[in-house]
Amino acid sequence: MSEENRMNQKTVAYTAPFLTFMLFLLLPDLLSAIVGSAEDGEPAGGDVRQWVYPLQTLVSLGVLLYFRRQITFGPHTGWLLAVGCGVLGIIVWLLPGHLFASWQLEEGWWKYLGFTARTDGFHPADAGATGSLAYTASVSFRFLRLVLAVPLVEEIFWRGFLMRLLTDMDGDYWQVPFGTPDRSALLGVTAAFVMVHSPADYAGAVVFGLLMYFVAVRTKSLSACIIMHAVANLILGVYVMTTQQWGYW
Repeated sequence: MSEENRMNQKTVAYTAPFLTFMLFLLLPDLLSAIVGSAEDGEPAGGDVRQWVYPLQTLVSLGVLLYFRRQITFGPHTGWLLAVGCGVLGIIVWLLPGHLFASWQLEEGWWKYLGFTARTDGFHPADAGATGSLAYTASVSFRFLRLVLAVPLVEEIFWRGFLMRLLTDMDGDYWQVPFGTPDRSALLGVTAAFVMVHSPADYAGAVVFGLLMYFVAVRTKSLSACIIMHAVANLILGVYVMTTQQWGYW
């Protein structure tokens, strides 16, 4: 195999799961546009996310499983630091919205710092009554998506691929050791990570992205970055289920 083919195959392995995941995010709006909406303004046939998200999770993990041998997750170090940064990052992310609800604040420019209502969003009760098999399946797939699929596909792409690419765009970026400090990578990956979130999440995403960069550089471990993201998302999921702030997920 030529060096160019090796680079191309490795690039596909690190990017295909993420691109697959992102393509599925377009499906709900696309299907709503094609099928139309019911009289109450909801997509005809119910919330398509109830089946699109589980399908997205399974297909993305399937693509990742197919390419797993070409992805380097180790060394498996720095997990304690990753857990701590995950807890800190998600607290910073959730705190503004929590204070907004607790203090019963009015909407204003501060919504761009996260101080806004988070009650509207994906609701598992749309799948069925609480405690039903459909409800349980909806919640289970949501947590599978949050805690496994998202951390894996995103960190493999953001830190495993894009961080290397921005560090050495003119050479063989696969020769760049994971976690190599670089200003372009710091700014580029953090900015891209922020932009795939909603405006209300920008401030939290900036802090989380900076913490993730710190973990990557300090531990030199892709698995540590995945652990950090998974811990944060697990806490997020528990918080959403406890407070019913569905807009966070």
